[in-house]
Amino acid sequence: MPLAERLRPHSLDDVVGQSHLLAPGKPLRLAFDTRRLHSMILWGPPGVGKTTLARLIAQQFEAQFIAISAVLAGVKDIRDAVLLAEQARAAGRSTLVFVDEVHRFNKSQQDAFLPHVESGLFTFIGATTENPSFEVNSALLSRATVYVLQPLSADELQTLARRGLAASGGLEIEPQALALLAAHADGDARRLFNAVEAVAAAAGEAGRRLVDLPLLEAALSEALRRYDKGGDQFYDVISALHKSVRGSDPDAALYWMARMLDGGVDPLYIGRRLIRMASEDIGLADPRALGHTLDAVAAFERLGSPEGELALVQAVLYLAIAPKSNAVYRAAGEARRFVREHGTQAVPMHLRNAPTKLMKQIGAAQGYRYAHDEPGAFAAGERYFPEALPEARLYRPTERGQEARIAERMAELQRLNRQARAAAASPESAPGDKA
Repeated sequence: MPLAERLRPHSLDDVVGQSHLLAPGKPLRLAFDTRRLHSMILWGPPGVGKTTLARLIAQQFEAQFIAISAVLAGVKDIRDAVLLAEQARAAGRSTLVFVDEVHRFNKSQQDAFLPHVESGLFTFIGATTENPSFEVNSALLSRATVYVLQPLSADELQTLARRGLAASGGLEIEPQALALLAAHADGDARRLFNAVEAVAAAAGEAGRRLVDLPLLEAALSEALRRYDKGGDQFYDVISALHKSVRGSDPDAALYWMARMLDGGVDPLYIGRRLIRMASEDIGLADPRALGHTLDAVAAFERLGSPEGELALVQAVLYLAIAPKSNAVYRAAGEARRFVREHGTQAVPMHLRNAPTKLMKQIGAAQGYRYAHDEPGAFAAGERYFPEALPEARLYRPTERGQEARIAERMAELQRLNRQARAAAASPESAPGDKA
């Protein structure tokens, strides 16, 4: 039996993670404690306990547990589940139907559950990695409570790793190796247990009881983000990919990406890093870069491997050849530094909303100039910073790509501001000076 199955929790107290749902007083814990069984949809990434929770619910309520995989099943499997549920009800027993990857079912397949959920023939639990708002029929969604499950934290993964090693012959592990093992799992308990099994096998062959970094790296030489005989580590390779994109070398970027995919890295991890690069190294020099990258990640999520990997390749090449700017990245840092330096300042009265009579009486929104009513939809001379602060220039566009035009636009707006403020400050514009 696989380690992940051997260590599957038998009670809520054994579950690691999802404390926002399972801690005392939290929604799923209350459902368990009050024995109020209801249909639900568990939404979260792979390996975070969706199937485990469904099994525990069936166990807690002594219900027949019927598992259906939407990847493999069809309407016939749903009919079979209905028949089993009817037989269980005749015997005085309730039924829980668990549908894994429910988003893979089409509308008619999802609709097939509705009459039986409404009649109470069985309790429905769907598991999905996709947003149920878009992937689950509204009729079924309205009859189920959606619970969002989170990726397991590094500490939670380390706890599970210790359990797995203890169950694999009482192995011990060095702290640095434990941290790397948790990082390899990337929030996924199933992936963690698969890695622990590989490590345990390697330790057994070597006659070792202590897992250190060399043993860990040797055991997971392909899966643990190690890519050649020279021993390059995962973060070295992702760094090389990032620097190749930043350096506008599409061929090198493609090489490093191929190394990562060949080494077994989750392509979605690469996608997340590419999204970061689109903002950090390109930004508004080519605003389309972020959209292209998000579309590539969405395409991979829809197609999976290997078909969807081509979309990620397209994104890497686009980012590498796009004009580069780190102005957005620098602006974010400057803004944080500016806020730390100047602290919390009151919002100027003319920028506040005035939805109530009292707010209007204290002067909120008075003097605000609606930009769309001004020439060129720009209220020249208006101030939007707190009154006690100087106007800071946090975003400084480069002269590359689209940012060159943004820089021109900002320079023109600043010129209009200076002109309007100079006119407002001149003696001719002061109230009462004109005869």
